[in-house]
Amino acid sequence: MENVTQFLRGVEVDHRRAAALLTGAVCGVGALVVLVRKVNSRMETKEKIQRARNRRTESLQRAEQTLLRYQQSHPSTKAALILSLSLSELTKQLQDGSLNPEEVLYSYMEKTLAVHKNVNCCTTILLESFQQLETVGSNKEGLLYGVPVSIKDNVAYKNYDSSCGVSCYLDQPVQEDSVIVQVLKKQGAIPFVKTNLPQALLNYDCSNTIYGQTKNPHNPQKTSGGSSGGEGALIGGGGSLLGIGTDIGGSIRIPSSFCGICGFKSTAGRLSSRGLRPIYRGQKSVLSSAGPMARDVDSLALCMQALLCDHMFSLDPTVPPLPFNLQIYQSTKPLRIGYLENDGYAQPSPSMARGVREVKALLEQAGHTIVPYHPPKVPYAMSELVMKGVLADGATTLLQKLEGEPLDPCLRSQVVPYYLPNWLKKTLSFLLKPLSPRGAPVLSALCGVGSVANLWKQHTAVEDYIYETIEHWRRCNIDVLLCPAIGPAFNFHYCGKLTSLLSVTMLYNLLTFPAGVVPVSTVTAEDEEEMKHYKGNYQDMWDMLFKQVSNTSCVWRRGSSCGSAVCRLAVAG
Repeated sequence: MENVTQFLRGVEVDHRRAAALLTGAVCGVGALVVLVRKVNSRMETKEKIQRARNRRTESLQRAEQTLLRYQQSHPSTKAALILSLSLSELTKQLQDGSLNPEEVLYSYMEKTLAVHKNVNCCTTILLESFQQLETVGSNKEGLLYGVPVSIKDNVAYKNYDSSCGVSCYLDQPVQEDSVIVQVLKKQGAIPFVKTNLPQALLNYDCSNTIYGQTKNPHNPQKTSGGSSGGEGALIGGGGSLLGIGTDIGGSIRIPSSFCGICGFKSTAGRLSSRGLRPIYRGQKSVLSSAGPMARDVDSLALCMQALLCDHMFSLDPTVPPLPFNLQIYQSTKPLRIGYLENDGYAQPSPSMARGVREVKALLEQAGHTIVPYHPPKVPYAMSELVMKGVLADGATTLLQKLEGEPLDPCLRSQVVPYYLPNWLKKTLSFLLKPLSPRGAPVLSALCGVGSVANLWKQHTAVEDYIYETIEHWRRCNIDVLLCPAIGPAFNFHYCGKLTSLLSVTMLYNLLTFPAGVVPVSTVTAEDEEEMKHYKGNYQDMWDMLFKQVSNTSCVWRRGSSCGSAVCRLAVAG
């Protein structure tokens, strides 16, 4: 009997060993499968990125070859003259036949290729633009007849990717042009190039792991800004005289400021958003807007006038059928203008503040009334409405879009806190309250809203803030607002660290207000000296970092602010 018992015990031990071995084998196979899938996914991502780079290289080479053939058969093209013309001058000469669309397109194509070699601003050349020359004559009555127009990479153009700077959107050519592109073509314009943007869009630098870093056309040691940074660099470098960008937090205005050009963010819903790819859809607290970028304000106005036409209203019935009000834009009626130098959240650099003061003095000399204005509850709006709205899901969707690809250096410092578990974010937020009155609430906001019920409350809070601001605006009895932009241009990789500065621009996305930027000055030696004594509103890590980045200047930097012409455009458009 003892022998039988021992035998049964031995069998039981063998079963346990077998079960343990089998479990270990299953776990090992499972881990191997996960590893293989991850390796395959990374290999597929690298291959997609390489294919995208190859497509860009091929488009650039084909454009160069086509350009060379044209130059050989047309040795007397007036390229220098064409590039020197303003948009209004160019359209006039195209309309009266002094110039033809062919010589204009090839002149700008040559300049674009040269600018791209210096600053890396293009994601692809739209080779169909050469074919469009054959049919553009049928649109000679269009306001933009024969005008080459550049478009940001996330603006849909048939048979091309809209990458948003992430690999998951590669190899997905769109099936039709965006409404804006369709309207541009209807008005006789020729979209000819798509331009670079930052990885995942939500950053005001301009670099991604697919196409690389875009540089500032005035100083290659500086960023062009973002997210419409390719547009800013191309137009600022002279390779385009009109472009289309998108803006959810300053993405038109910041690169315009950094690159010394003009930019206009339209009222949310004023221009069609069909075919404008965001990094993710469904976020309704802070709305993105499209808008033009150009060398001067009159070009912005002409572009808005061209876009706000019956063709857009028929293609997208959700857009209010309100044409551009040229009478208001051209009006010389004196305005009552609010004046803002410091919103209490982000203190501007000396050059930014000086730019606002100089414009204020010019507006007063022109007969306008300037009154002090301060937006209500900016710290609350930035943390509880802007940050918590844009990342209401705790950044889950954004991180999913970034899964499987390396983080670009311009984005890494910004998104690393997004990966932290919510309990750690809340703990750190609590501990940081005495030390960082701005950082602590933002860190807490990164947890998102937590539930559908809280999302509804958040949307209600946004509506209440908009109404409160409008009432405050009316009590101040102002027509428009003069305020600083972000600037001067930063060194690379600082934008993701200095999110506190976005109150200067992002507040107006939250409010759905139109906003623009024009260059007014360049940084002086006095500005540099004054920056040494900069303290900021909070004397926290963000203020110290802003002082650091603003004290690491190279030869060229630019300060800019919103001027009266852009304000009139906001009212008219």
